[in-house]
Amino acid sequence: MSDEYAHGRRDGLRLALAILAAEEAKWAALLGESPSWRTNATREVRHKTLQVAQQRVRTTLNRLTPKDGDAGSAELSAALDKIGL
Repeated sequence: MSDEYAHGRRDGLRLALAILAAEEAKWAALLGESPSWRTNATREVRHKTLQVAQQRVRTTLNRLTPKDGDAGSAELSAALDKIGL
């Protein structure tokens, strides 16, 4: 796997994390807002599903991050700071 390809995969995962974070924030704001218990339960399930998906993407991103030290961690921390995680 070339360095450019691996970097592109990591960028794709970071984009997925940003999208999931935005969706989670949207559903977090709606939790408990409806007078219907069924709607509230559905929103809670969606919110939890997004949290689980975020953790899975983070795990995959960590597995793809180079283990050579500072370069990988600096790249990862800069990207996570950029998306607000």
